[in-house]
Amino acid sequence: MRTDLAWARAARRAAANELGHRRGAVRTVIYSSTTAALWWPRSGTIRFDATSAANRPGRHGLWQRPLERRRLAQAPLLLPWSEAAIAETPALACRGDRVLVLPVPIEPSAGRAESSGRSETGQRGRDIAAITYAANPAKKGLDRVLGAWRQLRDAGHVRADEQLLVAGACAQELQRAGVRTAPAPGVRVLGRLGRDEYRGLLRRARLFVCAPSREDYGLAQLEALADGCQLVSAPSPGPYVALAIARRLDPRLVDEDLARALRAALRDPLPGYAAEARRALAPFARAAVDQIVGEQLLPRLLA
Repeated sequence: MRTDLAWARAARRAAANELGHRRGAVRTVIYSSTTAALWWPRSGTIRFDATSAANRPGRHGLWQRPLERRRLAQAPLLLPWSEAAIAETPALACRGDRVLVLPVPIEPSAGRAESSGRSETGQRGRDIAAITYAANPAKKGLDRVLGAWRQLRDAGHVRADEQLLVAGACAQELQRAGVRTAPAPGVRVLGRLGRDEYRGLLRRARLFVCAPSREDYGLAQLEALADGCQLVSAPSPGPYVALAIARRLDPRLVDEDLARALRAALRDPLPGYAAEARRALAPFARAAVDQIVGEQLLPRLLA
C-alpha cells in the first residue's frame, strides 16, 4: 500500500515537472499504469496490464479503487495490454469507443538463423531441463514448483543430470521469503541475471515452469515461449494471456497437479510445439504491435 502511494506521488511529480518544462502545448499524455494516473496533473491515456480493483483486493487497495474508477472513466483512451484485462475493468470505464488493446511486443532473443536450427519438438541442443523465474517467490508460487520437482525426482522421473534453474532471486532473498531451496537435489539458484544472460538460458531450456498465485499478463512466460521453451503452469487467476496460449499448445501442461504436467513436458514433449508457439505469438510480434500503433493509436492520440 505504501509502495503504491509512493509510486503515485512520484509519477505525479515527474509528470508535472515534464509538463512544466515543455515549450508549447502538450497534445497528449500517456500514463504507464493506473497507479501512475491516480494523482495525475492532467488527464491522459492510461496503459495498464491490470487494474487495482482486480489485483489489489481487500485493504491493500482500499484507497486506490475509488480513485482508479474515476480516472479510468475520465481518461480519453485506455490502452490495456490484453482483452482479458478489459474483462476485469469496471464497466463504467469501458463505455464508448475508448479502449484499444495494445500488447507488449514479444520477440525471440535469437535470430532466425539460430531459431531455424530447432528440431520438430524444439528440444534439440537444449541442455537445461527446466527453468523458473522467482523475482517474487511467493507470488510466483516457487514453493509449488520446488515441491513438484522434488516429487518427480523422488519418483525417479527426473534423471540425475537434469536440473531446475531458479532465476530472479538469490538464495538469501528466497530464505527471507520463507522458501527453502537447500539442500535441494537437482535445483540450482542463479540469483538475479542480466537480460541477455537470462534469455540465453531460455534458449537452452526445454521448459519454463511456474505456479503464480495470480498473473496480470505472463511476460516471462511469453518470452519463454518465444525462445522455444514448453510452458508448464498451474492454472492461475488474472488476465494471464500466456495461460490461454499454453492450453492451446498442449493442455496437459496446464494442470493443478504440477508434477504431472512437468512429467509430460520432460518425458513426452508434443511434436511441433515450438513451431505452434511461434505461430501463436504472431500477434505479439513487434511488427504487429507497431502496426497497431501506426494505424490506430497515433491517429487517435493526435486527432
